[in-house]
Amino acid sequence: MPSEGTTGETYELVPGVPFRLHRTDKSRLSQVDFHNLPFGKVFSDHMFVAEYRNGKWQNFRIEPYRTLQFTPAMIALHYGQIIFEGMKAFRTVDGKPVLFRPEKNIQRMKRSAERMAMPPFPEDLFLAALKELVWLDREWIPPQEDSALYIRPMMFATDEYIGVRPSETYWFIIFTCPVGPYYPEPVRVLIEREYVRAFPGGTGDAKAGGNYGASLMPARRAQQKGYHQLLWTDGHEHRWVEEIGTMNVFFVIDGEVVTPPLTGTILPGVTRDSVITLCREEGIPVAERPIAIEELFAAYEEGKLQDAFGTGTAATITPIAEIAMEREDGTVARILLPPVQERTLSARLKQRLEAIRRGLAPDPFGWVLPAIPERLQSTAQA
Repeated sequence: MPSEGTTGETYELVPGVPFRLHRTDKSRLSQVDFHNLPFGKVFSDHMFVAEYRNGKWQNFRIEPYRTLQFTPAMIALHYGQIIFEGMKAFRTVDGKPVLFRPEKNIQRMKRSAERMAMPPFPEDLFLAALKELVWLDREWIPPQEDSALYIRPMMFATDEYIGVRPSETYWFIIFTCPVGPYYPEPVRVLIEREYVRAFPGGTGDAKAGGNYGASLMPARRAQQKGYHQLLWTDGHEHRWVEEIGTMNVFFVIDGEVVTPPLTGTILPGVTRDSVITLCREEGIPVAERPIAIEELFAAYEEGKLQDAFGTGTAATITPIAEIAMEREDGTVARILLPPVQERTLSARLKQRLEAIRRGLAPDPFGWVLPAIPERLQSTAQA
């Protein structure tokens, strides 16, 4: 499948590893309204591609974003051997493109690949590819607050074979899209007590496509009832809080920030980890512990549930407006959280994260990484 665009240029992704850069000659940048960005529907000019065959990753290239063609017998389409990541690039106050904690996403995708019997993409090549792609399409990064360049790395099996076994060939692709807020308003969530997102020993802590496919029908039922998302519970008792469909979840109970622990059924979110780190650095009590549904309602009745919010790369820090639970008699129990303007803790955490990402505040953790290829470091920073 030949690439479109101008004649390619050859560079080194890392020392000794060449890649081919095919620049588009038909940029769509001028067609984009950066002040009116639907999430996940506008795509940048280029994508990074690599192929796995004969036991190694090869054919590294950046080419114009385009439609792909594959056989209908491709293993990924039948047996779900597909994983992905979600991360963001930001524009700092001085206009430079930066990545936020990319090593965490790279490591998580490696774990996902291992869980799905797929060959991990080398970490040094992954980071180098991110820098090359984001630098090339840096003009696609929206400048306004609550906007970013969303980055979607993905890997999928490509063997032409009908049979249940790991593929012997794969594609690894990174593409990007400029985005505004995922949730422009506080969300209403419904506690799910029938269907299960993840079970111990399953793939709940991997970012595998099947996890999300299986969640769509229950989520649609909740949305038809007026809720934005589900609050998933454990598979044994439907008693313990796990996560929201698109976010990890936090509660502030009597001054303590509480989130469910990582026990293999919850995605280990990068924003989740960042919030926990910020709380500990600021001396805010924070605990990773099991949270029962009845504890939430008891805290609400006692006036101790001060805040609830979700965290995720797409969602950033999103306030929860309502938590609802359908009872067996058909009635609905509701937790109505305080107005957003009264929730100083989650608002401060969100503001601090945003300031670190954009270079408006110190980065004591080394979270922000310039999205500049090593081969251009000296000239780009001059």
